Amino acid sequence: MRGSESAMFQIIWIIIAGLIIGALARLVLRGRQNLPIWLTIVAGIIGALIGNVIASAIGVGHTGGVDWIRHILQIAVAAGAILILQPIWRGSRR
Repeated sequence: MRGSESAMFQIIWIIIAGLIIGALARLVLRGRQNLPIWLTIVAGIIGALIGNVIASAIGVGHTGGVDWIRHILQIAVAAGAILILQPIWRGSRR
């Protein structure tokens, strides 16, 4: 596979991971979040990146099995990002 094809697949996987993590973050939050899907993906990507950094810093980035703590951290950070982005998005829509 060429470098450009590999980079394209990596971008696609980042977007898919952002969508899944962002969607899970929205599920754990109470009430309705009026964010567009692209902003949910952005929050999920932010959650994935910062969650990975935190997990690595505390030594749970890669374990012998499923990295549950890392995934929980990613979803929690994404939920925090949604809570921060929601009033900003609402304010920009007025």
